[in-house]
Amino acid sequence: MNMVYPYWFRSPFVPVWATSTQDALELMRTSVQGERNDELFYDQLIRLTPSQNQAEVITSIRNDERDHNQMFRQMYREITGHEVTGVSNEVPEHVHSYVAGLQKAFQGELSAVEKYRKIWFGLPYGVYKDTLYGIILDEQKHAAKYNNLLLQNLAGNQ
Repeated sequence: MNMVYPYWFRSPFVPVWATSTQDALELMRTSVQGERNDELFYDQLIRLTPSQNQAEVITSIRNDERDHNQMFRQMYREITGHEVTGVSNEVPEHVHSYVAGLQKAFQGELSAVEKYRKIWFGLPYGVYKDTLYGIILDEQKHAAKYNNLLLQNLAGNQ
């Protein structure tokens, strides 16, 4: 017979990506600049697209990144009472080739999901957590779109 141990004998479960609220807010603050750098990177990528259809896909992703930037700014302001200030000294990477840019964008979207999951665990329940969940879903959607564009362009090169 299997026995289930009562709660008082268990140590509390803590996910490996558990984050304090203070750490989540710092990650959110740095995400504002990250979303801005993504937007600038995608502007370069749009100029290299081989078709209008692919340009429209990347433009829709870039526009989502603009929205994410605004949502992060608003959430940070509402939670802390302060504006996100300061500008990152990180320079958006120059795109040397379309396919390499797609690959970098794909990896960037996956990295954003990891970062935003940490933020999610540090936010209070409610609208902020729900909003961040929507942003995470967008980043996953973006990764799928970049994966599709990579497949289209790699298949065309063979």
